[in-house]
Amino acid sequence: MSEVKVYSTPTCPYCHMLKEFLTEKGVEFRDINVAQDVEAAREMVEKSGQMGVPQMEINGKTIIGFDRHAIEREIEKIK
Repeated sequence: MSEVKVYSTPTCPYCHMLKEFLTEKGVEFRDINVAQDVEAAREMVEKSGQMGVPQMEINGKTIIGFDRHAIEREIEKIK
């Protein structure tokens, strides 16, 4: 399975929703707290051009926000 990265902050409600959704779908992911990891925050912005969270990387594709339909499409590709 491809690596799934979730860029999040502890205070972001959509970040929590995204991680709960992935857990319910049985998707393993690496949670990256960009509030604490400055280098990861820089990497996230370089890849997406966006500073907001949540963002996730799956199959080399960046998904910004909690876009349930886009996430489900990418999950289907890795299962």
